[in-house]
Amino acid sequence: MFHLESDYNNGAHEAVLRHLTETNDERTQSYGDDCFSDNARRLIREACEAPEAEVFFLTGGTQTNATILDCVLQSYEGVLCCDTAHINVHESGAVEFTGHKVIALPNQNGKLAAETLSQWLEAYFADETAEHMVRPGAVYLTFPTELGTLYSADELTALSQICHKYGLLLYIDGARLAYGLAASRDVTLPFLAQTADIFYIGGTKCGTLCGEAVVFPKGDIPKHMLSRIKRHGALLAKSRVVGVQFEALFSRLPADSPLAKETKGENQIIYLSIGRHAVELAMRLRRLFTEKLGYAPYIDSPTNQQFYIIPNSDLPSLREHIGFETWCPVSPTQTACRFVTSWATSTDEIDAIERLFL
Repeated sequence: MFHLESDYNNGAHEAVLRHLTETNDERTQSYGDDCFSDNARRLIREACEAPEAEVFFLTGGTQTNATILDCVLQSYEGVLCCDTAHINVHESGAVEFTGHKVIALPNQNGKLAAETLSQWLEAYFADETAEHMVRPGAVYLTFPTELGTLYSADELTALSQICHKYGLLLYIDGARLAYGLAASRDVTLPFLAQTADIFYIGGTKCGTLCGEAVVFPKGDIPKHMLSRIKRHGALLAKSRVVGVQFEALFSRLPADSPLAKETKGENQIIYLSIGRHAVELAMRLRRLFTEKLGYAPYIDSPTNQQFYIIPNSDLPSLREHIGFETWCPVSPTQTACRFVTSWATSTDEIDAIERLFL
């Protein structure tokens, strides 16, 4: 069985496991004051070209979104997003549990369009009864989106400009950031640091056992941020567990490693190389499913999440060999299904799937 259900159904990248083992016997400070977390922060600042950035390590995406948004929003503020956004659909109301309304706007291919956002904000601030409504305080995006689509640099710039025009924070969820960066033509870590007010670098879906790195690129964090994070139960006592993992992922890939040779990523940051690896395999899968098997894409995704429209009659035979997720019905006889590659998907696995169906 080949498992393509998700990108977080495996353990950790070998570099992460090796570094955890190598550092296991060292004694460190706790609550983020350990040397591994400090070095991971330094490496992330360098990769983002943001020397003033403040970086915090949390354990998972839902915890990160709920905690950070609650920390930066006023008690009377809500967060704007598109209707397919993760915080609106798949986080069990975690953000709203903190007291902040999630205000969902229509999506375009899984994205929040600048025009949609601008029109909504213009109408809101023109409304004489606005003081009786939930005030928007931030805009939430994911990169890549829940449907595997990507914002271009121009789209993100336009959204950022609208946010700043109306005094809103732009917050980008990067749970799958490694794969989005690998597939994008013009969005990089430095660009995100210049464009977003806050973003996080996903680890759980990108090679760590757990952990996300929240970046405030301009260093302008709310007062008493550590206390606020702890109040949410999100401050790790044994913070090194996440710090060590990000220190490994943001180190350089050895030139003689198989991954460097496969992705031509000599001396590249491991985090970026594993993203390229997953996307390259996803594109092979895409060619197999569309060109050889004749399945139509459900949505045009350039990332590690691939969606195809599968005849219901083909689902049982596919399930005999491949684990995948049924996404939604398309017609009485067809279903959209999601197939996901990751840092852990091997070239041998894709080779075997190609042999199986060709």
